[in-house]
Amino acid sequence: MDKKKFDYLWIVLFIIIFINGFEAGGYQASLWNIGQSYDLSVTTMGLFASVELFATMLAPLVLGNWADRNSKAFCIKILLGIQFVAATLILFTDAQWLFIFGVFFLGLTTSALQFISIAALADAYPITNSRKIGFMTSMYALGALVAPLVVSFYLSKGLPWRTLFTMLAVGSIICFAGMMGAGDMVREVLTTEYKTANDEKTKNVNDADLKKQFFLGGILLLCVIMCIYVGFENGFSFFVDTLFISTLNSGLGKYALSVFWAVMIPARVLVGLFSKRAKDILIISTIAIPLITLILSFMDSSLVVFFMCIPLGFASGAIYPSVLNMMLLFAGKKTATATGMITTATGIGGFVFTALTGFIGDNFGLRVAMRTLATIFVLAVCAAFCAVKMADEREKQ
Repeated sequence: MDKKKFDYLWIVLFIIIFINGFEAGGYQASLWNIGQSYDLSVTTMGLFASVELFATMLAPLVLGNWADRNSKAFCIKILLGIQFVAATLILFTDAQWLFIFGVFFLGLTTSALQFISIAALADAYPITNSRKIGFMTSMYALGALVAPLVVSFYLSKGLPWRTLFTMLAVGSIICFAGMMGAGDMVREVLTTEYKTANDEKTKNVNDADLKKQFFLGGILLLCVIMCIYVGFENGFSFFVDTLFISTLNSGLGKYALSVFWAVMIPARVLVGLFSKRAKDILIISTIAIPLITLILSFMDSSLVVFFMCIPLGFASGAIYPSVLNMMLLFAGKKTATATGMITTATGIGGFVFTALTGFIGDNFGLRVAMRTLATIFVLAVCAAFCAVKMADEREKQ
């Protein structure tokens, strides 16, 4: 690579993740309005949300091997093109089945763009990838934060909920143009000796460490954590607005959703800055989430629930970058495979738990649905303790 050429591959990859977060947060904030447009029950709204998450689950299984066999930049460009077509389709149809078709392909492409972009970042920046991953995941949270505010703004101005998909189509074009020029060459070369971030000493890189084998047990435990975490995150995010409207009789739902995503940003930045403490952060966060959710489910004050979304979002934000940092320890040289497996797990969790939340909410109330999510999250706590123990043993080898 020509050193005089400005390196902006990481910027384009960050923007792609931002748009993925914007799509997720925007769809969550629009679900109630979409439900009104199509006259959906809470259960059916959960199924509508799950269509995209089902596609999220399928993407790594269908496209993971394809991404490994081809240039990641080429794959990203193809996916951005499909994303543009899917968003455009939703804009120009009122048919319910065509909407579901378009959302399915949006879920497929955003999921694939997510894991391929993370793998591309890890491969292109082998020295600084741990820190960049923390910042990269914060871009997803930033997009999800901004989206509900934007949705609330244009809905208040009389614009339709489909405006969201216009923005997604434009974002796809911008990212495609960026990838055309950025390429996917390795930006950092990991030699036998390189300077640490603080430049105080040099670190000898052990070839044996660099060639550590793929550790399936550790990756599977991380998959369990992400499956349950993303299931919780989507179950909460998709229905928090409905909880405020139908149960708490409050219009704070979209703002609560934005706060929930907002505090994820500093949480993920901090994980990036303190990546060496990722294991401790993971344990603390997995314990905090079910406790806060359980307390929140008993509150009658919409203002109290609103403010409880702050610590809940902060704990939630720390999970993803902590898991990805630990993934680098277990993945060896198979970063795309490991990231794809974790992304598949997130899709499974999102699909199953979002549909489950809608069903329980419709039949037993959203408070019971939130308590159910908190109870299931205990499994993630157990998986986190086991994963940290394995990671400690891995580091001693």
